[in-house]
Amino acid sequence: MAQIDWKTLGFDAYRTRTVVVSHFKDGKWSTPESTETFSFTFDPFAQVFHYAISCFEGLKAFRQKDGRIAMFRPDQNAARLQRTADYLGMPCPSPEMFYQMCEACIRGNMEFLPPYGLGASMYLRPLLVGMHPQMQLVPYPEAVFAVMCAPVGSYYGAHLKSCAAVIPGNYDRAAPKGSGSYKIGANYANTFKPYKFAHEQGYAELLYLNSSTREFVDEFGSSNFFGIKGNKYITPLSDSVLPSITNKTLQQVAIDLGMEVEKRPVPLEELATFEEVGGCGTAVVITPLSHIDIKPVLEEAEVTRSFRFCPDGEVGPKSTALYKRIRAIQDGEFPDEHGWCRFVEAE
Repeated sequence: MAQIDWKTLGFDAYRTRTVVVSHFKDGKWSTPESTETFSFTFDPFAQVFHYAISCFEGLKAFRQKDGRIAMFRPDQNAARLQRTADYLGMPCPSPEMFYQMCEACIRGNMEFLPPYGLGASMYLRPLLVGMHPQMQLVPYPEAVFAVMCAPVGSYYGAHLKSCAAVIPGNYDRAAPKGSGSYKIGANYANTFKPYKFAHEQGYAELLYLNSSTREFVDEFGSSNFFGIKGNKYITPLSDSVLPSITNKTLQQVAIDLGMEVEKRPVPLEELATFEEVGGCGTAVVITPLSHIDIKPVLEEAEVTRSFRFCPDGEVGPKSTALYKRIRAIQDGEFPDEHGWCRFVEAE
């Protein structure tokens, strides 16, 4: 096994052993190949460089308590990739090809799959890229599909510890009827600059409002939003929000734990009524928020309002219970009653 300090892993790119790659050309996908060459050769006129024709997915694999290896809900990732590829006019691998290449990536990098019990996992990053050289604004059926991986710990470097977020008054994430609900690379590109300013000011997250009226909560820059009020799990209903697989999972787990689930528009003013608030996504599972500030201009010092949910670093009981249940299922410590785990046979 690779000499890795599993307990100190964060969430970042990591050079592993192999990447699994297939090319789509002349109407068909090539046989997937595992390669130790971590580089691609593209024409400088490739679509991805000029028009950002690319999309990706993110899912995790776990060594479970009984020694088995499980991918968590890959069927949902395969379906979401297909939806995004259709939006971009790109060819997309079938679900079975998606599973096959993810499993091949795991097998080719087994020494980077963390042991059970350390809170770490293997993050899989399937990537679909338009590579045809062109300047015309039309889709062309030529692409590369690759699956890479990295051993990861917590996205923020600490396990379930609340942090601060900010609503930037001078930035929006997505336009009405735009691309916000699709997992394309360009949706993340416009968050890099505001994240830089936010992190410099001590904020871990950016919370975006709907761009048309700025009256409703949409989502965080890296994940979906949820709020806890009494025994209710509440999450925004918006056409601009990415359909998070983790959020979908949390909604079912909330029901399993006897909670009510509401998926509806969430007015900005309702933040004042939540007892717990968090972000949710594959990388983080849950990021609890201690408080959220509103800043009319992110780069300036003025804070016009602040919503407090808990003391810095602390986590509410409902968020804790939801997190522990999902992690227990992923680690094979609690029965997988919904069939979310797809097991991988090690060769």
